[in-house]
Amino acid sequence: MKFKLIGSISISLLMARWRQTLVAAIGVTFSITMFIGLQSFMAGLNDMLDGLILNRTPHIRLYNEIKPSKRQPIDNSAKFKDSHNFVSSVKPKNERLEIYNNAAILSALKKDKRVLGVAAKITTQIFYNVGVIDITGVINGIDVEAENKLFLFKDYVVAGNYIDLKNTPNSIILGKGIAEKMLVQLGDVIQVTTSKGERVQLKVVGFFSIRTPGVG
Repeated sequence: MKFKLIGSISISLLMARWRQTLVAAIGVTFSITMFIGLQSFMAGLNDMLDGLILNRTPHIRLYNEIKPSKRQPIDNSAKFKDSHNFVSSVKPKNERLEIYNNAAILSALKKDKRVLGVAAKITTQIFYNVGVIDITGVINGIDVEAENKLFLFKDYVVAGNYIDLKNTPNSIILGKGIAEKMLVQLGDVIQVTTSKGERVQLKVVGFFSIRTPGVG
């Protein structure tokens, strides 16, 4: 096969109508560029979605749901058993919020080969005390090593070392946003007030951001 002759014929045909050739080349280049750009955008969006939601969300969440009592005291009265009873403003049942027998449940889950991992978490509402101002917030108590293993916790710690949360008593890793509002630096001690009115002092050992690592 004479490649030189084939190349010469191809160039001659392309140059015979160079305007059409130029338009076709620009169209193909633009289309490929747009395709690559859209593919890159979708890949980046998927990575960001995984980082913000999927990698930070457990597949199964076990918790004690707050529900009102299904059977009200009036239902136990024989006098009104044939009556239509209704009660307004029903309050939730008077029971503790934590899961009953949680230690045995955790032990059983850790022994189950179908379970990749278990990370316990306690959540409570608090107030950050900043001078005369109280800023509402939420504190999550976590098992640091389990949280890092399952949800890549250390990748979201933008300052400090995540393991200091385990090694330092009464410590906290603050969200980057609240840290900027409070003008807090690493090593500072902050004061928070729980929903029950208890005041606790916590040492700041790191800053946390849920922004996907590697994304500006």
